[in-house]
Amino acid sequence: MSSRKLVIAIDGPAASGKSTTAGLVAERLGYLHVDTGAMYRAIALKVLRERIGMEEKERIEALMPTTHVALKLRNGALRVFLDGEDVTDAIRTPHVSKAVSPVSGYHEVRRAMVREQRLLGAEGGIVMDGRDIGTVVFPDADLKFFMVAGIEARARRRQEELAAKGTVLPLDAVLIDMRERDARDTGRAEAPLLRADDAIDVDTSAMTIEQQVRLVLDTVSKKLQESEAQ
Repeated sequence: MSSRKLVIAIDGPAASGKSTTAGLVAERLGYLHVDTGAMYRAIALKVLRERIGMEEKERIEALMPTTHVALKLRNGALRVFLDGEDVTDAIRTPHVSKAVSPVSGYHEVRRAMVREQRLLGAEGGIVMDGRDIGTVVFPDADLKFFMVAGIEARARRRQEELAAKGTVLPLDAVLIDMRERDARDTGRAEAPLLRADDAIDVDTSAMTIEQQVRLVLDTVSKKLQESEAQ
């Protein structure tokens, strides 16, 4: 495979499979995986811990200069650190899930996180997933994918993910939360969830993770071959 290192953007709604796919693709390519959703979840966790209301824009934005979010590999797994504390598990609760959309919609929050994300990808060799990677963070990414899935398929995935972490919720409750999350993500003024015009669409409703990973890797291989031929 070519020594050229790409910037690969994978966007999509919650539970579309983008983060799991991105992590495995990065691992097989020897690239860095950046789960931008985890970064915003860490900020939401801090807001909740500080007992700041979701509508308190100025107080939330004032946290940013003294807040540090880092992604680090530990024993082959990506871990999320908030001000030096490992919060990988703490950011995956339903409480944080409800808070992340409003918090991530504030301008100063996004500006701080986008700055960090661009620094991480400055040299290439990165697979970054989120909701605005191909449109805002890296509009000139070498490859862009937009992953979607039916809302019931996504809700079942989220229900299973939560159950694995000890939170058991009925499917109806997960569906309601997911519809609300989708509405917030697509309707917010600041960097809404959008498909980039040049993104490759991937419907993961009936796909296994391995199929998703293989599709992305095959596309990467073709891109690198084309680059070498030029």
